[in-house]
Amino acid sequence: MGLFTLATDIPWLSLIWLSMAVPVVIIALIPHQQKEAMRWVGAVFAFTSLVLSLLVFLAYEPGRAGFQFVERLAWMPQLGISYQLGVDGISLPMILLNGIVISTGALMSWNIDTRVKEYWVLLLLLTTGVYGVFVSLDLFLFFVFYELAVLPMYLLIGIWGSTRKEYGAMKLTLFLMAGSALVIIGMLALYFGSGLRTFDMIVLAENVTLAGDVQRIFFPMLFLGFAVLAGMFPFHTWSPTGHVAAPTAVSMHAGVLMKLGSYGCLRAAMWLMPAGANTWLPVVAGLALLNVVYGATIAMAQRDAKYIIGYSSVSHMGLVMLALAAGTQLALMGAVLQMFAHGVMTALFFSVVGRMIYERAHTRQLPELGGLYKVMPFATIMFIIAGLSSMGMPGLAGFWAEFIIFLGVWERYPLVAVIAVLSIPITGAYILRAVWAVFFDEVKNPELLKLSKLTWQEYTGATILVLILIGVGLYPAILTELIDVGVRPIVAQLEGITLAGR
Repeated sequence: MGLFTLATDIPWLSLIWLSMAVPVVIIALIPHQQKEAMRWVGAVFAFTSLVLSLLVFLAYEPGRAGFQFVERLAWMPQLGISYQLGVDGISLPMILLNGIVISTGALMSWNIDTRVKEYWVLLLLLTTGVYGVFVSLDLFLFFVFYELAVLPMYLLIGIWGSTRKEYGAMKLTLFLMAGSALVIIGMLALYFGSGLRTFDMIVLAENVTLAGDVQRIFFPMLFLGFAVLAGMFPFHTWSPTGHVAAPTAVSMHAGVLMKLGSYGCLRAAMWLMPAGANTWLPVVAGLALLNVVYGATIAMAQRDAKYIIGYSSVSHMGLVMLALAAGTQLALMGAVLQMFAHGVMTALFFSVVGRMIYERAHTRQLPELGGLYKVMPFATIMFIIAGLSSMGMPGLAGFWAEFIIFLGVWERYPLVAVIAVLSIPITGAYILRAVWAVFFDEVKNPELLKLSKLTWQEYTGATILVLILIGVGLYPAILTELIDVGVRPIVAQLEGITLAGR
């Protein structure tokens, strides 16, 4: 049982995504000159969405299989399209992650002073789409929210970004549009090939009528369409470029957007095309291994602190994709936990580097920084904790995620697990190098010792993120219990297809 019961006649999941859509209208009506009012509206509604997510999280019954808080409404029944929402042990941590990151990202957006109205409208639309993806149980609705989450990134990066922002925005958009085209092909294959003429994901999963040969043809399209957003090698190159070019809050949320990709791979491709998954996942394992080792190695060679985090994300998301490729109960549980842990950790990294340091020092180059612990002791501690989580230090969320992933991958691909573990010392090397160069090396520029003090928004946002990393690190069962139940149907699909030999 959950800690308490919520009224069943209230559409809680709709309220969550609407809590991000409603302020879009409110902010659009606020006069342009009232910038502070826009910031407060955005922040208040962001925290409202977090509170609603927490209510659903605490009321969720972790031991009960299936979807909870289900909402159904006929939308276009002639086409088999419905407004259908629900959450399980996979989607619930992602909803909570989105609430955490948009709330802290709203605080980190307080310094945006140009075209404030447009910035907040686009940021909140993006977040609306992310919430919608994680609660959708209709594949068409899933795709609508998916596109709503992706498209605002172009303008957010192109207008408010830095460091080749036009290039980064265009590259990200073109890659993700190509991925969306593949997703549409996979959706059509499910719709027509199943013979069910429905986009209801539960119906499609419970009645796997799509022939095995058809699955093997179209699974790579559906999986790859989402995997592009997850940053899977060799389609990962948009990720570091986009992360670096984006403004701070968008960089923080880009880590959540990558989870839309891995979530789509798991929820849509693997759940609905299990025969195709069993054929192609060994190939995915090889590509994901390249993600893990290559991403960590390239991060080691970077001089820009944001690029280090960007390539670190490629490596850590490689662990998620590697766990998906293993497809075991432990591996999938680790994958979902890593999605959550990495999302929080990345948000903390970018809040320190993008907002606390770059906005003041106007540089992220390691050779130009140094000695910042003297003027930014709080930022130093925050970066170190994020780095320790990235390195898999016990007591932080990243440790449990990576440990469970390696256990799960070993069950299916022992040699791959051994090679992937090599990324751990490489990760330690580039994190420690960055910590030393930015905070403890000798001061290269005396002007850095005159940087302005941190704001209350920066203190509050970073503290929230750190407390979550520590909390999940000390008591991972708060997430693993419900994730374990959530991934069972997908594992059963994969094992059932394997046993049936379809």
